[in-house]
Amino acid sequence: MVRFRPALARLFFILSILGPGFITANVDNDSGGIYTYAAAGAQFGYSLLWTIIPVAVCLTFAQEISARMGVATGKGLSELIREQYGIRITFVLMCGLVLCNVGDVASEFAGVASSMELFGLNKLATVPIAAVLVWLLVVFADYRKLEKIFVVLSFLYIAYIITAFLARPDCSRLRGT
Repeated sequence: MVRFRPALARLFFILSILGPGFITANVDNDSGGIYTYAAAGAQFGYSLLWTIIPVAVCLTFAQEISARMGVATGKGLSELIREQYGIRITFVLMCGLVLCNVGDVASEFAGVASSMELFGLNKLATVPIAAVLVWLLVVFADYRKLEKIFVVLSFLYIAYIITAFLARPDCSRLRGT
């Protein structure tokens, strides 16, 4: 049993480095994202599956560039945009960002409402409870502990891969035959 400890220590070290990026990569697997994936799959089938690779590469580069700019300059995105393009463009872009975030939060709570209704729970009760829980986590929780919890929860997305095999898709359609 002792011989597994160095390997386990290396795994935890790698996870500690990848933690924030791993969590960020799983952020789009929310209720709005799952709805979009299902709608696109129903409409286009496997024909758009190839887009996963270039999209993943673009997202990786965007996250890496953003992280490097933040570390190198010590400034946030809005401050860097303001320095380069002025306050008006920054204001317009940040208003767009706020609108996107409001839409994203609305889709998250719509997901909470619909998923809890699957269990027979009333959305008028569960959505406010979820909102209070999120607020408590944001305001009072320790980031380091939450990061570890979210890394562990991110591994639940392996269920997507398992589900794909259990669904037994017609792979001949992937080759265009």
